[in-house]
Amino acid sequence: MLRRPGILITGASGEIGHGLISRLAQDRSTPIVTLDVRNLEPDLGKMVHREIIGSITDPAALDRILAEFDIDHVYHLAAYLSTRSEFTPVTAHEVNVEGTMNLLEFAQKQGESHGRPVVFLYPSSIAAYGLPDLETKAKAGKVREEEFNTPTTMYGCNKLYCELLGRYYARHYKQLSAEPLSGKVDFRAVRFPGLISAVTVPSGGTSDYAPEMIHAAAKGEAYACFVRPDTRIPFMAMPDGVEVLLKLAYAPRERLSKTAYNVGAFNPSAEEVRHIVLESFPGANLTYANDVKRQGIVDSWPGDVNDSAARADWGWAPQYDFRRAFSEYLIPMIRERYAK
Repeated sequence: MLRRPGILITGASGEIGHGLISRLAQDRSTPIVTLDVRNLEPDLGKMVHREIIGSITDPAALDRILAEFDIDHVYHLAAYLSTRSEFTPVTAHEVNVEGTMNLLEFAQKQGESHGRPVVFLYPSSIAAYGLPDLETKAKAGKVREEEFNTPTTMYGCNKLYCELLGRYYARHYKQLSAEPLSGKVDFRAVRFPGLISAVTVPSGGTSDYAPEMIHAAAKGEAYACFVRPDTRIPFMAMPDGVEVLLKLAYAPRERLSKTAYNVGAFNPSAEEVRHIVLESFPGANLTYANDVKRQGIVDSWPGDVNDSAARADWGWAPQYDFRRAFSEYLIPMIRERYAK
């Protein structure tokens, strides 16, 4: 039986998966296959060809996909996120590292079987950085990909290591073999800033204080932000995040100088976020209650990133700046969610 062509998305029920599936489903030429431990929402499930319930830590689930589908693009979204990973570091390693290793082996087998590289999209994170103190963070300005690669969180360690694993598969896989085996995986990683979605509810992530302010204000609930007012990290609206993956996925290989790229959009302080939310919800009760431990993690991330390589190599440019992201995308959609 001939295998059918397909695009594989892991962790498809998460924040990025919603937007990515919607965009990919507009082009019905290639079936979408999803792998997740949770069912997709019904409206989302209608857009995919095959929904497989299973874990990336289970090689048997990947072998079933390998047997049935000829996958040429993998969007590997499944992961334990930063806050959860700190409470369960061993499980985080199993999912984030061993699961990614399983996916890379899957892509390698696919590439070997159909004779062309499998494009492997990997959402990394600014958590891959680790700046030692606030003075260094202030002086660093826009951080480049090769700087401060000393993460302080389990999630950041996982992401940085998986970037290196992907580079190994792409360029050096089994380099002592008689026949060259590298190049079957076309690994492309992007270090995302804090991604903010109007479609999904924030799940307690370390950078979720920005969307949490909007959701609390829209519901009429009090909210105490867990970082200082002057805290500054880069953010991105989810539609731009989806656009990043698609733009990088279809960029010509010869144009790419890196296997892992920074991307940026805007980097407001927590107080600037609070002010823009209060413009739309003047009566909102938004205060501060600093969580020293979570603050320490956010302080180790860059205040901004240098994404000049992404802009030069594959034409990256965000559509949403700070004001447009909040006033045209986040606030109207979240307001509507709670007005129903």
